[in-house]
Amino acid sequence: MKRIEDLWLEAGVSRPISLQPAGGAPIRVGEKHRVHMLALGDVGRTVLLGLKLLGADVISSIGICDLSAENLQRLEMEMNQIAYPFAGDAEDAACDENHRFGGVLPQVAVIEEAQLFDCDVFIFCASKGVPPVGAQGDVRMAQLAANRALVRRYANMAAAQHFQGLIAVVSDPVDPLCKAFLAASGLAPCQVQGYGLGVMHARALYYAGKEPRFSHFAKEGRAFGPHGADLVIADSIENYNDALSKELTALAVGANVKVRELGFKPYIAPAISSAALSILLTLRGQWHDSSLYLGDENTGAFLGIKNRMTAAGPVYEDIPLPEALYQRIKSAYERLLILK
Repeated sequence: MKRIEDLWLEAGVSRPISLQPAGGAPIRVGEKHRVHMLALGDVGRTVLLGLKLLGADVISSIGICDLSAENLQRLEMEMNQIAYPFAGDAEDAACDENHRFGGVLPQVAVIEEAQLFDCDVFIFCASKGVPPVGAQGDVRMAQLAANRALVRRYANMAAAQHFQGLIAVVSDPVDPLCKAFLAASGLAPCQVQGYGLGVMHARALYYAGKEPRFSHFAKEGRAFGPHGADLVIADSIENYNDALSKELTALAVGANVKVRELGFKPYIAPAISSAALSILLTLRGQWHDSSLYLGDENTGAFLGIKNRMTAAGPVYEDIPLPEALYQRIKSAYERLLILK
């Protein structure tokens, strides 16, 4: 059986860039980090809320930056008015050494654009040209041209400030934008991750919970590839069924359309499952779904895969893949390779 490394070998990459450089990981796994966020629209605000409520064990503070001063003032007020009533009590602290229940939540502060990379983790949520409700087709790819220019601007800032931390790209389309950020910034591949696959896995779980034919996905399934039409859902790694997997993939890919048909933008689940939860799992060194760079300096792409951060850098799940599943992942990887 083939493995993930065969993807780049077949693409002509003989010496891929290591995700575990000599200097180690771009974050301190399990410790507290300073997090800065750019752009607080629907997605950014929801990500912020998730990190505020759930990230006290690995986040010390959250800096926010946005074009709207009023939006920033409102968020600074409201986010810092979210607190447990007796978080400072010695008795409560003794019962809650990890600050997960009743502890002190991270403080949120307004920062200037020049301060964006004075942090450990930079979360890119900025977006231009978000398709309106009712838009047809793959709305994620429609944002590529506009958002690529935004990414390059901030990638140049990261390079100029010699940023040493982690870049978390949340904006659509996640995987091509990660590639644009990496190319423009000159950062190490281990410093850039894309956070779009988590919600696709969660959507597959949602439909698996509604249909007994897919019920085994919860324990045996995996998600690979981009946050979009080329998603690859595997119903089972151990007993892969190609037809069932493609059916479940179609349901997960079309889930955002179902929400749009109701008249709403589908941003809540992506902001929490893909971004907030997955970023926190990264900081804790736990397994999650996100995109890593697979390739060399000239040929490569960010591919969504189960992975975790270690003290040495990111590592991904390296398991033998059934041929039919491998070919689906290969197809997704090859399509990502040609996106510029």
